[in-house]
Amino acid sequence: MNLYYWPTIQGRGEFVRLALEDAGVDYVDVARLPKKKGGGVEALLAMMGKAGAPVRPFAPPFLEVGKLVVAHTANILQVIGPRLGLVPKDERSRIAAHQLQLSITDFVAEVHDTHHPIATSLYYEDQKAEARARSKHFIKQRIPKYLGYFESVLKENKANARRKGPFALGRASTYVDLSLFQVMVGLAYAFPKAMRRLEIEEEVSHLVALRDRVAARPRIEAYLASERRIPFNEDGIFRRYPELDA
Repeated sequence: MNLYYWPTIQGRGEFVRLALEDAGVDYVDVARLPKKKGGGVEALLAMMGKAGAPVRPFAPPFLEVGKLVVAHTANILQVIGPRLGLVPKDERSRIAAHQLQLSITDFVAEVHDTHHPIATSLYYEDQKAEARARSKHFIKQRIPKYLGYFESVLKENKANARRKGPFALGRASTYVDLSLFQVMVGLAYAFPKAMRRLEIEEEVSHLVALRDRVAARPRIEAYLASERRIPFNEDGIFRRYPELDA
């Protein structure tokens, strides 16, 4: 499989990387290859300009899966999840996983908008006042709302005899759990004070346990310690601006 995403940030592509790494897939992170080996941003842009199957992608990330070129994080995970054993094969479970992943996608978009509330074409420095106002509401209202929802899903699994277990869909780990891990560590990087308060108050205890459980998975643990894991930085989605972590 060939993954196409920006080579210097985790961003939305990281949710796909985590799935590929956890499954032990031999994949190529194309834009991170040297240009002389057919990599670099030029290779990514060239691929975007080609006719795709089933349709040309609008933006990264996108993944070559055989003859398919699949774009959008949630769509990619929906396609590769069953192939990699990262979601149960029954339709009910696959729909539930995709539904949860779409909610994660919505949340990640709101995270991005804390530092770019007006336009992505403007620098953060051009919209700092608006970013502060947006982040204040994000910390007070949106983080508790989204994490509260995911926390409730994990709690409800414990009471559900059919899918009783510690993961998002119950007994078995799925790509949703990997994505929730990324959300939790990303928020801890971007908003450490806000997340510390939530953890101290034990409002996200099930999510914290899930985060630690995923981090301890052998392939994920190895990935996090490797050079393949791009560090969080202020060019990605999760950015640490202390003034926003009020």
